[in-house]
Amino acid sequence: MRILLLASAFNSLSQRLHAELRDRRHRVDVHLAGDDDELMAAVNRLRPDLVLAPMLRTAIPERLWSQLTCLIVHPGPPGDRGPSSLDRAVQEGRTEWGVTVLQAEEEMDAGPVWAWAPCRLPERGKSDLYRNEVSDAAVAAALLAVERVASGTHAPQPQHGPGWRKSIRTRPLLRQEERRIDWTGDPTEEVLRRLRAADSQPGVLDELCGAEWYLHGGHPEPELRGRPGELLATRAGAVCRATRDGAVWLPELRRRRTPGGPATVKLPAVTALGALLPPVPERPAPLMPAQDDEPGWSDIRYREDGPVGFLRFSFPGGAMSAEHCRRLLAGYRFALGRPTSVLVLGGGRDFFSNGIHLNVIEAAPDPAAESWANITAMDDLVAEVLTTTDRLVVAALAGNAAAGGVMLALAADEVWCRRGSVLNPHYRLMGLYGSEYWTYTLPRRVGAAEAERLTGRALPVSASAAERIGLVDRVLDGGPEEFGAGAARMAGLLAASPATQRRIAAKKAAREADERVKPLDAYRREELAVMRGQFFTPESPYHALRSAFVHKRPVTAGLPAPR
Repeated sequence: MRILLLASAFNSLSQRLHAELRDRRHRVDVHLAGDDDELMAAVNRLRPDLVLAPMLRTAIPERLWSQLTCLIVHPGPPGDRGPSSLDRAVQEGRTEWGVTVLQAEEEMDAGPVWAWAPCRLPERGKSDLYRNEVSDAAVAAALLAVERVASGTHAPQPQHGPGWRKSIRTRPLLRQEERRIDWTGDPTEEVLRRLRAADSQPGVLDELCGAEWYLHGGHPEPELRGRPGELLATRAGAVCRATRDGAVWLPELRRRRTPGGPATVKLPAVTALGALLPPVPERPAPLMPAQDDEPGWSDIRYREDGPVGFLRFSFPGGAMSAEHCRRLLAGYRFALGRPTSVLVLGGGRDFFSNGIHLNVIEAAPDPAAESWANITAMDDLVAEVLTTTDRLVVAALAGNAAAGGVMLALAADEVWCRRGSVLNPHYRLMGLYGSEYWTYTLPRRVGAAEAERLTGRALPVSASAAERIGLVDRVLDGGPEEFGAGAARMAGLLAASPATQRRIAAKKAAREADERVKPLDAYRREELAVMRGQFFTPESPYHALRSAFVHKRPVTAGLPAPR
């Protein structure tokens, strides 16, 4: 079928469906919602068999849905209606949820149901759930719906009549009045639910240090206590704030925009507060806590299981600032000092990495200089992985990765990913050539022709397609909560294999041979020479594209071209 993906943004779910549908030989085009006349012109030009809307904030015009089947992916179970379904489910502490694919009609979310799939909601942030459990259910339901439409024989179930046995529940947008936190009255569990329900967007509006901020995300703190609402400590760029019966870590803040003032961006909390931050102690968590220790939240943690080391990291949105890169490099060097034969990098859940931190760069006094500091810190980290020759390194991708984050993974000896992962091994949509030694690692894995195709076409790649072309070595089935344990079992088997020591010796010899042909530093110099020009040239497209990305302004130039 020829399918038009209609979305308000080419977000993670839209990218995953684009990749999954192409894997199944459908012809897929993408159109960003906005102007109805432009939409109708695109439909008349492309003549799709079906319109599929994975993420849509506006209604599909009647002149379209009345003449062509249009399917809406709604992040709620059958009978659920409204624009804040997943937000409300997380804030209410729901544990069982679902995704419904229904046909567009005049009343929002009220059309006939073509398919639906259930999912669980563990205690995670909304955006994490959306990219993982909800995405898995959405893809399963959407693919089934597409199959049913293609059959020409399936009749969707109207949300009324004798065949409908679900209750209808329509609820309005979840506004800030309902999200607000009462620091003196709400227990920590309730505070965390509210923070998690708004972690990516829109944030929870609150007052802090004499200003208004949107709070994005939250993690429990087991030990620190104080007066409700008081800031107690900092850790890894986050701030700890006391609740009525405990405390929570706030990783990111966004200043409320003043009328007529400049747009604001989401930043690590300590960076955002700047001089407003009161003098509170830095309370770092141990990198390798004792087994019976409960050190609370940390974005980088190391543990061991016999001959296998696990260096897990989790940065909001997968973005890695220069400081993130430096701290992860320090953690990696600590891991190299441990007596292991296999080191697993990643292996938690959600994003692996999306490369440099565009928000921190955008907010910096000198974005070009910050871009340079960030990419060189990222290159330092990748170089350390590439030159590790005394053990096998496995990159374990529980979730998505893009740009330099993919190249960080490719520096490892093996790349394993969850079947729901989506990879974007390119930089072009940000107007960048790229670094992280990609000119060495990507052709080494997939060949020069495939590397050129991946970086030139700049399309999302499904886990299955990545395995097929050699971009990854193994794809693990199972849900997001199961990936870490599955990767740990496989790493244990790898460490126990008699071939592992031979592989380590062969790896060292291969690295030395490659170095004689062309030193790693030569790849780095060549890449950074191009990147320096793109960073420090004011008219470089990178600056406008970065600003548009950070401030969520639509950019159609980077969408997949019609096929």
